[in-house]
Amino acid sequence: MSETPTPSDTPVAAARARGEEIPLAAGPYTATVSTVGATLESLTTGGRDLLVRSPETGPMLHYRGAVVAPWPNRIADGAYTWDGQELQVAINEVERHNAIHGLVSFQEFTPASVSEDELVLRTRLMPTTGYPFQLLLTVHYQLDPEAGLTCTVTARNLGAEDAPYGVCPHPYLVAGPEPLEQWSLQTGLGTVLTVTEDRLLPTGTAPVEPGSEFDFAEPRVIGEQEIDHAFTDLARDEAGLLHVRVTAPGGTGVELTAGPECTWLQLHTADRPEPENNRVGLAVEPMTCPPDAFRSGTDVVRLSPGAEHAASWTIRGW
Repeated sequence: MSETPTPSDTPVAAARARGEEIPLAAGPYTATVSTVGATLESLTTGGRDLLVRSPETGPMLHYRGAVVAPWPNRIADGAYTWDGQELQVAINEVERHNAIHGLVSFQEFTPASVSEDELVLRTRLMPTTGYPFQLLLTVHYQLDPEAGLTCTVTARNLGAEDAPYGVCPHPYLVAGPEPLEQWSLQTGLGTVLTVTEDRLLPTGTAPVEPGSEFDFAEPRVIGEQEIDHAFTDLARDEAGLLHVRVTAPGGTGVELTAGPECTWLQLHTADRPEPENNRVGLAVEPMTCPPDAFRSGTDVVRLSPGAEHAASWTIRGW
């Protein structure tokens, strides 16, 4: 007589490291989103990738497509003070001894609504010793056949105390099949945040002068220039939208727009020591506050109990 298999004897398929993958489609666009981190895995138009993808297996690589909250960029030493509380979050940028990119990029989100062209995911960020605040985060993706993909991240403070908050996306844009050195970048940058070379921590600000290395008011080829800087005093259209446009010599391109709530912009040419990852895309991160904001206080959102904050951005391609 055969034995009844015990749970330990029953083969179990390996779980996907980034959770469930949910597809979206509208007109020429397709997108995929993972439930871990509400990560934007891919976005295409006419079959062409507009974003750098992570490998098929394993966790998200280099925060590609991440939703970054409750702080964007980094906190020096992971230490900050909020309303008299001295707080310490985990150091996850070990080589620079910083806490980087918030707390939710590897957290499970639950789909609240799914359709062919629209997806809503939610997660609850529970209090910890380093961030003793409770937030409900809602990520809403909407794919439009003309406008492209719009993402809105809404944070609600479920706790009893004011909470510090900031948010940004972390897509690596791909203008076309040509190398990044041949792409042209266009966006209006008024002020650059100067940083230390070793830890990329703020030291001050400086104006972006016409004709200087960060003057991209008119389209300019990136070439060999290495960029890993935050900017503010950003040029906007009549609706208050920031535009970052990247084009390739063959005529393809991609554009990210962001609302007035994103007062800062991080640009990074993805310079990496690994040849397969080096300069494969341009990170474009519209941020609600600058690097090390939890220490400086600059543009940090004070989210009162029950209050909500929303930030939106759109990516389209051609």
